[in-house]
Amino acid sequence: MSIRDWPEAERPRERLLAHGPGSLSDGELLAIFLRTGVAGHSAVDVARNLLIRFGGLRALLEADQKTFSQHFGMGPAKYAQLQASIEMNRRYMAERLNRGPAMEDPESVRRYLKAKLRHERQEVFGCLFLDTKHQPLGFEVLFRGTIDSAAVYPREVVKRAIALNAAALILAHNHPSGNPTPSQADRSLTQRLKESLALVDVRVLDHIIIGEGEPLSMVEHGWM
Repeated sequence: MSIRDWPEAERPRERLLAHGPGSLSDGELLAIFLRTGVAGHSAVDVARNLLIRFGGLRALLEADQKTFSQHFGMGPAKYAQLQASIEMNRRYMAERLNRGPAMEDPESVRRYLKAKLRHERQEVFGCLFLDTKHQPLGFEVLFRGTIDSAAVYPREVVKRAIALNAAALILAHNHPSGNPTPSQADRSLTQRLKESLALVDVRVLDHIIIGEGEPLSMVEHGWM
């Protein structure tokens, strides 16, 4: 049965318009993105099948073009459309973050950092550099490591902070394992960076760790 033949209250697009995107499942959201199904299968059927094959929405969104296009009906055009949607979301987060001081909207900061780092398959470390009013100057990935760790050199962080004339910054890195809990090495590194940056009058406001679920703030957990 085509989605057009479903009761209006059960159609994903109509439900989204009536109740908002949060009311839809991953499969229903993906079905709206796909727009059409294939012979004998509705867009919702195709979407659910894709989620099963990939093991979830995140794996689907992070798949490379070759892997994505191996699935029936998912060619280069759909891949390009998906990547454009993801990039629009990242840019939206960046624009939202730039509307005001970062520390006045910590939720936007976390969403932005998650959008920047969640897709990384190896551990990466970056900084959100801020001016004297805590307005964002920009985010940069400074170090890339293996799946387990990244070698971070405080002097390089200090050099970039000085080059950007930053007054403060927020540290961020991802845990590809999915567990955002900081290791003892993470805590030691944070302290070393705080001390090094304090020598040039740059404050470290927080260290955000990206894993599965909500990003973790070391400040909120009393680890800074």
